Amino acid sequence: MAADSSQKTGYTYADAGVSIDAGNALVKAIGPLVKATARPGADAELGGFGGFFDPKAAGYADPLLVAANDGVGTKLKLAIDHDRHDAVGIDLVAMCVNDLIVQGAEPLFFLDYFATGKLENGVAERVVAGIAEGCKQAGCALIGGETAEMPGMYAEGDYDLAGFCVGAVERGEQLTGDKVAPGHVLLGLASSGVHSNGYSLVRRLAADKGWKLDRPALFDNDKLLIDHLLEPTRIYVASLLPAIRTGAIDALAHITGGGLLENIPRVLPDGAHAVVDADAWEQPRLMAFLQAQGGIESAEMARTFNCGVGMVLAVEPGKVETVMGQLREAGETVHRIGMVEAGDKGCTVRGSAGTWSATADWEVRHLG
Repeated sequence: MAADSSQKTGYTYADAGVSIDAGNALVKAIGPLVKATARPGADAELGGFGGFFDPKAAGYADPLLVAANDGVGTKLKLAIDHDRHDAVGIDLVAMCVNDLIVQGAEPLFFLDYFATGKLENGVAERVVAGIAEGCKQAGCALIGGETAEMPGMYAEGDYDLAGFCVGAVERGEQLTGDKVAPGHVLLGLASSGVHSNGYSLVRRLAADKGWKLDRPALFDNDKLLIDHLLEPTRIYVASLLPAIRTGAIDALAHITGGGLLENIPRVLPDGAHAVVDADAWEQPRLMAFLQAQGGIESAEMARTFNCGVGMVLAVEPGKVETVMGQLREAGETVHRIGMVEAGDKGCTVRGSAGTWSATADWEVRHLG
C-alpha cells in the first residue's frame, strides 16, 4: 500500500507558532546595532549564555555595583497601535539608567527582554535599534537579552519589554541623600515630555475625548499629537555624571510614577522636607493640554506626571550657580524649583492662582 506523502509525520516548533529561523535572523540583524554599544569593559557581542563585563577595564578600583530594572508601561500600547516602534527602546533604557544615576552610579551594561506572541523581525529590529541608541546615549554596553516568542500569551501585534541595567560607583562616592539638610536648594532638569509614567491616564483621556492622534496637536500645529505623546524619555546620564563626580550634588530624584510629590522624599533624610514652587517654571504645553482635557486638579498633576521636571537635584547654596552652569553647558534646561526645609520627611508642592490653571493659591503635601 503506497504511503501518503502529504500526511504529516511529526510536529515542529513552527507548527506551534514559534519560528527558530526568525529568532536566528533577528540575532544576526541586530548584531551590528549591539556591537555599536561596545565600551571599555564589554565587547557587546551576542551569542553566549551570558554577557561578561570587566569593571577593572572600565577604570574602577573598588566599585559598588548598583542594579535597576524597569519597563515602558502602557506607553507601549500607544506605540504599537500607531506603528511607532523606533523610540520605545530609548524609553526602556532611560527608565533604568536614570534610576542608576541618582545613586551616583555610571551605567555599565544593559540587557533587554522582548516578549511577543509572534516574532515580526521588522518590528523587533526597530525596537532593538532604539535600545541600542539609548545605550549609546547612556554610555553603557548592550551585552545581552532575550527574545521570547510565546503564542497565545499576547494579542496579535502586541509585545512587552523589560530592561535590566548594572552600574558602578567607587566605594564612598555613592549618593544616598544623607548629606541633604535644611537650606539645600532644589534644582529641576526639564523633561522631554510625559516620559514613561501616567500613560494609563493618557490613554483613558485619548479614548474618552476622541483625540485624533495622527493630526497636529492643538497646542502645536507643527507636530502630530502622537509624536508629542511618544517623545522618548530624556536620558540624563551624560550631563549629570561629571557634576556628580565633582561632589557638588548631594542627592538626585528621578521623577517617575508618583510625580514630584512622592519621588523627592525618597532621597531625603529624616527631618528634611522639600518645598517645590510650581511658579518657578512654565508648565509645558503638553502638560497644560492633558490637565485641561481631563479637568485634572493641580494636586493630581503633582503626583501623576513629571509636570515638566524629569530630575531633581539637591545642592548646597554655595554650589548652585556652578552646578547650573555645568548642566546648562551640557545642554540641560535647569530651573531653581525650591528648597529643603526642616520638618517631617516629605514634600509640599505649591503654586499661585493661575499656575497649572488653578483658580486660587494651592498646595499639596505628602509625607513619607
